Amino acid sequence: MAIVYGIDAGLPDRIATWRENGYRIHVMTGASWGNYQDYLYGRFDGINHEDEAQMDRNGHKIGHGGDVYYMCPGTNYGKFLCVGVQRALDAGAEAIHLEEPEFWDRAGYSEGFKREWKSFYREDWQAPESSVDARWRTGKLKYFLYRRALQQVFDYVQDYNKKSGRHVRCYVPTHSLLNYAQWCIVSPESSLAQLNGCDGYIAQVWTGTSREPNRYRGEVRSRTFETAFLEYGAMQNLVRATGRSVWYLNDPIEDNPNYDWNDYKKNWESTLTASLFQPEVSQYEVAPWPERIFNGRYPRSANRDDRKGIPPGYATELQTVFSALNDLKQPRVEWDCGTTGVGVLVSDSLMFQRGQPTPSDPHLGNVYGLAMPLLKCGLPVTPVQLENVTHSNYLAGFKILLLSYDGQKPLSPNVHGPLVDWVKHGGVLIFCDADADSYLKVRDWWNSDGKNYATPREHLFEQLGLKTELKAGEFTAIGQGGLIWLRERPAHFSASAEGAAQVVAAAKLAAGKIKLDWREKNYLLLRRGPYVIAAGLDESIAGGTNVLHGRFVNLFDAELRVLDSVIIEPGTRFFLRDLDTPHERGPQLLAAACKALLTKREDNSLSFAVEGVAQTSAVLLLRTEHPPKSVALDGQPVAQIDFSKTDGLLWIHFDNEAKPRTLVLNF
Repeated sequence: MAIVYGIDAGLPDRIATWRENGYRIHVMTGASWGNYQDYLYGRFDGINHEDEAQMDRNGHKIGHGGDVYYMCPGTNYGKFLCVGVQRALDAGAEAIHLEEPEFWDRAGYSEGFKREWKSFYREDWQAPESSVDARWRTGKLKYFLYRRALQQVFDYVQDYNKKSGRHVRCYVPTHSLLNYAQWCIVSPESSLAQLNGCDGYIAQVWTGTSREPNRYRGEVRSRTFETAFLEYGAMQNLVRATGRSVWYLNDPIEDNPNYDWNDYKKNWESTLTASLFQPEVSQYEVAPWPERIFNGRYPRSANRDDRKGIPPGYATELQTVFSALNDLKQPRVEWDCGTTGVGVLVSDSLMFQRGQPTPSDPHLGNVYGLAMPLLKCGLPVTPVQLENVTHSNYLAGFKILLLSYDGQKPLSPNVHGPLVDWVKHGGVLIFCDADADSYLKVRDWWNSDGKNYATPREHLFEQLGLKTELKAGEFTAIGQGGLIWLRERPAHFSASAEGAAQVVAAAKLAAGKIKLDWREKNYLLLRRGPYVIAAGLDESIAGGTNVLHGRFVNLFDAELRVLDSVIIEPGTRFFLRDLDTPHERGPQLLAAACKALLTKREDNSLSFAVEGVAQTSAVLLLRTEHPPKSVALDGQPVAQIDFSKTDGLLWIHFDNEAKPRTLVLNF
């Protein structure tokens, strides 16, 4: 499948070139920006729409290069996108991807936005930085506008499906809530799952988002693995229990072209490993923009002669991993890690409090201050989407939840009922808040329409039946579960080792009260069928080195060598094939640094269709009791074959070509 980008007049011709080469076609275009000059300058509908370009307080349009601007989408903008999408539908696209519906936090000053404010709030526009209430309402409006624009397109596609009898799907490739909040961008996020015709998301998490620094124990630095772990977890919990699907982006480099290949490889292995720790997801979008991976030369900041193409071993490793990702839907999943069933509740409103006059913590300590101490102790903590708790069984499996209304607010009182019910049935809520956030005073449901709560926390505590003053840090029993209130702003816990220890102590207390086995580890390990995913944690608890014994092949090793032990040390990442897991008799393909599809199996022979990236090396690893009598590729003998009688393993090496060929093994 190929994703063809852009909805301009040249789209049908671009689609044709891919279809002629046997590809199924999806079409992607920017939801918030693109080469949409026909719309900007009135060639679409006779109206100049330059005043819909996102604008900062200094009157500067926010662009993506030249006159490609981020848009404040009016209703005509949705109609314009539909015209382009129709080109894709006419050309036979199977799915439409509207990527990155993004409204910058520093925007909100264009005439187009002022018109939308007047229409939405029935009052005159207020400068976003003029008050916390104006900033909050600005965020809510931006959140609404792109949801409306995407619904226009989804409705258009659904109407087309009804008329044509086809089933064209609609997806939204988007960054995680954590990244958008940290980068000061507003996007519809969880609310898109409520739109008619939205089939799911692509989680655009990669090194470029996950190397964003955060603070833990007072130190601000990049923690690519841990950040990616939480980002992928946030995206999985965006769709869980909604009936939608999510695909995980897997990008071996990043947008910044000024790193070297060692940096790209190290960070890709961290983000890929982090994604594999989400066993509910087994769908991936691999190698977006493949030409910049396999044809790019880096670092771009170096002299032209000093730039390097992709190292051969890395090219082989990537293709081995891409092949293995097709096999990650496994029925057997087993954790070896710290206590499971722990989550941190996050709301889309994280994106509404990032700008002046009083922005929330720049390092998003209101989330990382709660999640990072637990993750660093080997607990596979996951962000839990607050807006989704109203879905049936959404909180099933969670035993401990951490929540703060500092830096975010519940968008509806309806989320409190399911939380209360979850607590009464045995969950422990750790509420971390000092009631000190200035955004508690914005106009919203807890202080409007007859409600007079000073904070949304008061409404939650009332629903929990709490009428007396609580002692900070102590457990209060509620039904079969309970509440622990840590009266600190959550960013406080990111500022020191003592703060991190407070979070861990509260979670440990909660586990003890509900008789949940408490475990801390300096690593994470997950078995998914025959695959073992492992990550050693730095900045973690003291403890001995963990060693796996057996027979393994590390899929990050381009040579696919057999290991009889694997040492999990701080900072190590492993994607292993366990050779000792039960398996069927007969030859079996274990790993392949190319696309290798079994086309024929007979008593004494195997045939594969093989295809890979040109000018790269392929290696196939098979389990077989006996060496083959012959191996031929398109009828020509394959010269490089290695067989280990001890391990019952066969390695076949050849050069990849970007066309299907037939590999035949005769025994």
